[in-house]
Amino acid sequence: MGEKLTDSALDTIFRTARTYNGYTDAPVTQDDIKAIYELVKMGPTSANQQPARFVWLLSQDAKDKLAGFASANNADKIRKAPASVIIAYDKEFHEHLPEFFPHVDARPWFAEPVSRERHAFLNSTLQAAYFIIAARALGFDTGPMTGFDNAAVDAAFFADQPNFRSTILSTLGHGDPASIFGRLPRPAFEKFNTVL
Repeated sequence: MGEKLTDSALDTIFRTARTYNGYTDAPVTQDDIKAIYELVKMGPTSANQQPARFVWLLSQDAKDKLAGFASANNADKIRKAPASVIIAYDKEFHEHLPEFFPHVDARPWFAEPVSRERHAFLNSTLQAAYFIIAARALGFDTGPMTGFDNAAVDAAFFADQPNFRSTILSTLGHGDPASIFGRLPRPAFEKFNTVL
């Protein structure tokens, strides 16, 4: 059984954590993104699918290239952030299941392409959420976004990986408090929850 996190840790991950529109000049390094990924990969996915594929953008050229496929408001955020990441899924994730789910051949479970892609999308979206939590837990801030041209991103960054499909972009760094607005409302438990 896991230990309960402190209030301070819960604040860092959820309660006072925010989505940032801008960052300080503090850099994000390859060691930083590796540390984030080492946590992300530990989050559960169905049959340990691990369908998410990450492209980490640290160079200005790479960020400028990605910004060209984002909405105007998002493009500026990507260009100015210390780092950005493309989170995609692999439609053929099942080919890796013998490595990640070795106790039975689970590939036939995902033989049907439409169902398999739905699994890839859902589980890679879980991994995108793990990315946000992992980054926050390690002292970073994020700016996830879906306002971009997916097909153009796929053509530009996954031309040699035709089974990859982008789903979410995010900026990454140490957030500048001046770049955020007041926290938006969240629903009370009673509004959207049912207990039976």
